[in-house]
Amino acid sequence: MFTSHKVGQGDSWEGVVTKRSRGMLDGSNMYHFVEVSLADGESVKVRISRQLWKSIAVGDRLVKQPGTDPAKG
Repeated sequence: MFTSHKVGQGDSWEGVVTKRSRGMLDGSNMYHFVEVSLADGESVKVRISRQLWKSIAVGDRLVKQPGTDPAKG
């Protein structure tokens, strides 16, 4: 079964980065991921842009509002 890590446009969440990773899942494109610990105790792995991935570190807060991409908060 395939699980998409791409953030949905209607999603809304806020949390702290617990892990950063990247990989060439299809063999030709580099994908950037972060694992985010949410306030309710859940943990989600989401795909983010390269620019955002390079600007954050473990412990930084990310905010995702409906209709926007995740941003450093």
